[in-house]
Amino acid sequence: WSITASWWLTVAARTFESGMAMVRLIEFGLFDMHVHSDFDPRSDTSPQAVMDAARREVAVTPRPAYDRFMHSFLHVFAGGYAAGFYSYQWAEVLSADAFSLFEEEGVLSPATGARFRAEVLARGGSRPALESFSAFRGRTPQIDALLRHNGMMTSA
Repeated sequence: WSITASWWLTVAARTFESGMAMVRLIEFGLFDMHVHSDFDPRSDTSPQAVMDAARREVAVTPRPAYDRFMHSFLHVFAGGYAAGFYSYQWAEVLSADAFSLFEEEGVLSPATGARFRAEVLARGGSRPALESFSAFRGRTPQIDALLRHNGMMTSA
């Protein structure tokens, strides 16, 4: 093995694990949204069936039939989230995309910092967060920066 081959294997492993972690969070978010919107406790469908359906949709590796992860998924059942777990991934999209403007214009750009302060921080909850983001970024959110920051996409 050469040092170059070892480096590339390390990068590939890190990228793979980053992708797997993202898929796992998407699985959790799907389960959370479906169990709080589509699930009818009076039906013959169990919450576990909802989790299994979410896993079939996105999981890369199948989970064993005895897996009962949802029994300890306190974010969904004891944390008051109620179909809000997806917000973790959404916050990462917004954070990475907002920071990418600083990357583009200079991390210490006074103009970019002032625009962030004026359009996001100073506005607080006076308008929907998506409007504040769009006013700062000049467009709607895009996932590219998150994928790049996680090593799943290269710079253009």
